Amino acid sequence: MNHDTICVQGGYKPGNGEPRQIPIVQSTTFQYATGADMAKLFDLEASGYFYSRLQNPTCDTVAAKICALEGGSAAMLTSSGQAASFYAVFNIASCGDHIVSSSSIYGGTYNLFAVTMKRMGIDFTFVAPDCTKEELDAAFRPNTKAVFGETIANPALTVLDIEKFADAAHAHGVPLIVDNTFATPVNCRPFEWGADIVTHSTTKYMDGHGAAIGGCIVDSGRFDWTKYPEKFPGLCTPDESYHGVTYTERFGLGGAYITKATVQLMRDFGSVQSPQSAFLLNLGLESLHVRMQRHCENALAVAKALRGDDRVSYVIYPGLPGDRYYETAQKYMPNGTTGVVSFALKGGRAAAETFMKNLKIAAIETHVADARTCCLHPAGTTHRQMSEEELAAAGVPSDLVRFSCGIENAEDLIADIKQALDKAESEA
Repeated sequence: MNHDTICVQGGYKPGNGEPRQIPIVQSTTFQYATGADMAKLFDLEASGYFYSRLQNPTCDTVAAKICALEGGSAAMLTSSGQAASFYAVFNIASCGDHIVSSSSIYGGTYNLFAVTMKRMGIDFTFVAPDCTKEELDAAFRPNTKAVFGETIANPALTVLDIEKFADAAHAHGVPLIVDNTFATPVNCRPFEWGADIVTHSTTKYMDGHGAAIGGCIVDSGRFDWTKYPEKFPGLCTPDESYHGVTYTERFGLGGAYITKATVQLMRDFGSVQSPQSAFLLNLGLESLHVRMQRHCENALAVAKALRGDDRVSYVIYPGLPGDRYYETAQKYMPNGTTGVVSFALKGGRAAAETFMKNLKIAAIETHVADARTCCLHPAGTTHRQMSEEELAAAGVPSDLVRFSCGIENAEDLIADIKQALDKAESEA
């Protein structure tokens, strides 16, 4: 099926007389006739549900839809995009291991990697997304376990050269993990370009209405862990916490990675998405293909208007001809990129603050990628823990404004921007 149809009907097919909309299974536990039946579930010898911290029918139904949208083999929902990023890496890396990551990533993810996971003994090397193949190759170490990047970085809007990063990862026997939040599978399917694992903050475009926080991990099922058993012992050697099961043997390449993340990490960390949140996420997914088209149309119109305004010092939008990443975006996302535009005013940070407070339609929010237009000053909020050097490496100048175009009328958005610019100019 095309992604339009998958958005609406993927993951769930009701039987005769069953609910047309996916049911919310709001239950922590599930009943069984005998202890032996449940024991098979704990031993991973049978599939089913026994406790919603590990799996829940509503969550699995929505994960199946996202899996189909990405073209993967298996998927799982998490409580947030941060949890998805953490699980995706920690599922194959542990104390003493190393990860190569693009430096142009969301500030929260950078902090997770550079601070929190570093305290867990996992080291990260950050490389510029525009690095040469030689520079990228030099970042790898014998203990490297994965490469990480964002399809479209938040908020720098750099576009990852997926094939370049995938080729380097595979040459060193490790998978490429791509956060596809800003593009969504409607505009880009990283697996088609060599990525092995995809993550999402479903809080953003997939939900689309600011209703529920969530995340998702999708496995392509194509990376052969068994070729590198010494690199990935957690997948290729017996897990004594499950009576010696070897995930690649029991569940194959298509199921090993997600099964391990579910039965180990979700079991122990419990960052589970609630059935109610999954239900709301599914409502958002049903219109994702329609909304993304409008988001991108509005963003392109806003980017063109900003570029033509003398009070704007620069505009970053990968869908705008002449943008630094326009050609790369056309390769990976020919039908549209994202609804977020980043720009700066000639008056710098002070002008940006005055501009934002005078907006009437766009709201100042930490959120992004919503049906409603919002904006933020990242260096002063989401990326404020980063040094000037780290901000520069992430492509987030101190004067940058992140403007997330909703699905309102484009002319209204442009008019709102113009009146706010007028007031910022008059108050300067």
